Amino acid sequence: MAIYHFSAKVISRANGSSAVASAAYRAAERLHDDRLGRDHDFSNKAGVVHSEILAPEGAPERLNDRATLWNEVEAGEKRKDAQLAREVEFSIPRELNQQQGIQLARDFVEKQFVERGMVADMNVHWDMGKDGQPKPHAHVMLSMREVGPEGFGQKVREWNSTALLQEWRVAWADHVNERLAELDIDARIDHRTLEAQGIDLEPQHKIGPAASRMPEQGLEAERVEDHARIARENGEKIIARPEIALDAITRQQATFTRRDLAQFAFRHSDGKDQFDQVMSAVRSSPELVALGRDGKGEDRFTSRDMIAAEQRLERAAEGLAIDRGHGVADAHVTRALASAEGRGLDLSAEQRGALAHITGDKGLASVVGYAGSGKSAMLGVAREAWEAQGYQVRGAALSGIAAENLEGGSAIASRTIASMEYQWEQGRELLGPRDVLVIDEAGMIGTRQMECVLSHAEQAGAKVVLVGDPEQLQAIEAGAAFRAVTERHGWAEITEIRRQCEDWQRDATKALATGRAGEAIHAYEAHGMVQAAETRELARADLVDRWDAERIAAPDQSRIILTHTNAEVRDLNLAARDRLRDAGELGPDVRVSAERGARDFATGDRIMFLKNERGLGVKNGTLGKVERVSPDSMAVRLDDGRQVAFDLKDYAHVDHGYAATIHKSQGVTVDQGHVLATPGMDRHAAYVALSRHREGVQLHYGRDDFADDRRLVRTLSRERAKDMAS
Repeated sequence: MAIYHFSAKVISRANGSSAVASAAYRAAERLHDDRLGRDHDFSNKAGVVHSEILAPEGAPERLNDRATLWNEVEAGEKRKDAQLAREVEFSIPRELNQQQGIQLARDFVEKQFVERGMVADMNVHWDMGKDGQPKPHAHVMLSMREVGPEGFGQKVREWNSTALLQEWRVAWADHVNERLAELDIDARIDHRTLEAQGIDLEPQHKIGPAASRMPEQGLEAERVEDHARIARENGEKIIARPEIALDAITRQQATFTRRDLAQFAFRHSDGKDQFDQVMSAVRSSPELVALGRDGKGEDRFTSRDMIAAEQRLERAAEGLAIDRGHGVADAHVTRALASAEGRGLDLSAEQRGALAHITGDKGLASVVGYAGSGKSAMLGVAREAWEAQGYQVRGAALSGIAAENLEGGSAIASRTIASMEYQWEQGRELLGPRDVLVIDEAGMIGTRQMECVLSHAEQAGAKVVLVGDPEQLQAIEAGAAFRAVTERHGWAEITEIRRQCEDWQRDATKALATGRAGEAIHAYEAHGMVQAAETRELARADLVDRWDAERIAAPDQSRIILTHTNAEVRDLNLAARDRLRDAGELGPDVRVSAERGARDFATGDRIMFLKNERGLGVKNGTLGKVERVSPDSMAVRLDDGRQVAFDLKDYAHVDHGYAATIHKSQGVTVDQGHVLATPGMDRHAAYVALSRHREGVQLHYGRDDFADDRRLVRTLSRERAKDMAS
């Protein structure tokens, strides 16, 4: 059970710190401090397994010496309260060995810090915890001034932004999860705070064992004391209410092992005695449910709350399914079909079967359809029939872009599930017996959230229509609710692919949907649509070359670049943007303080909105083109033709929109797709990424990630479907 920790602080003279002393301690070295005229000797400190200086291109060679580096930093600061350096600290998954952990840290530091222009002093510590298990982590001291051939220059204020820190926190989780997936390690970390995850525990500081052994020397004494206090108080909470631990563990996984429990208990206790008490409290809790052994011979457990959530889900689904008061007259369905045919939309036999299923009288209906099978078009016809019968039709989806695409494809007014639940909590926009709630991309919804929605609908007497594909991206939270509901109550299926224009591409999408990723990839390879390069960097460059050539050759076609992590998205966005800049298609750059940090935007830029905002009519994932930009405001032409204008002090949740994560693209349809494959993908991600297009897709990969196409196929065929507790 990998643990997430990522923190940052400033090393400042205001609290008596010295950059040289801090560097000596973290590297376990003896360094001379020119300003103070004395040595700082921590050479007898144990646990440091790797130390190195990483400097940006063009930095003077002398800064690769630790003493020179930090003495120059000290000499360049005159104020008695000067900020000297930033320290970032993060946990390395103990599932990795030392070589893997060092490489993981180095890759992240180079990408996120050094490429931004910082000099990074990285030290990897591999201490042993009180439980005899390793507690690997990295300390990274970062310069705060720009650096050139002559040395340090001005301070870079943008590096201090909280938005950038949040970007690093997310990027670390993405980076770790991708590497764990690449190594076939079944563990994940979550960058969200405990509060955001709904867990009633206080987050802890991260400290090293060396610091905890030397509080009398004043080294990190306050943090050591605070860490122990938080761990002790969390342990006391769990001992008093062991269901807190069970709730926290089952937030992301419906079932867990003894090892998962022990790692959680060790994290949230102070000392062996309290650890034993926490373990005993949880193991003896009546809320713990033993499920028996899994296929690997490990004992698995869940919580009564998780089982209760699944049972409430089933009761709500059963209540909806037996309600027979939501039928639509045949005449309304016939007229809706005729109206669609008048617009040139001729539904297939499968689509008509699904239409008949969801316009029937049951209060619960499900449609399982392959990506690109025309689910949204069918729902548009159903909407006309429902409205003719006097129903109000509402749409919802987990993500903003999925809600937007549901609305765009079916004309069903749609919003995110979180937004809908918030309105319900305020007593607004409640469902009633004349409402039909259509939930798209239902396979992405976890058990607890699905139960909340279905229970509310069942109590209100509304009808619910679940639409999705269990083989696409998996739920973020625990459980496989959509699959469980459809298996219990039945579904209509649409297997005929209508999105792709070519028969062989439709067959490839079917292959992806049914777990035959190798067959699909070989089909695209045979048609010249799989491109290998020696490295991921070269693959990224080749992808942008092809994207640029195709957009110039066919400017009227829609297209999107997709990849797995936010860090890769940022690189691809910048590379794509450079091509437009070189072609003279962008206006002058304007520096904007966006929510994720400073960004340069120009007239002509593609832009993506990152937060739902009803006042603007945009959702998380909405795309558009910048028509006007200043440091304080923007005007954007959305892809649906509408124009929005806003002040950045009111709404700054924007980023470049040439590339997106695969997760954000679910529900998107474009003419051309461009995909950069990375080791964090699985068959669910491959299915989504390779089924967004109508006419063609180019799949790119580097041989440093996948030695050959066999490795590529093996990764993109990997199964990571979630389970249920019962």
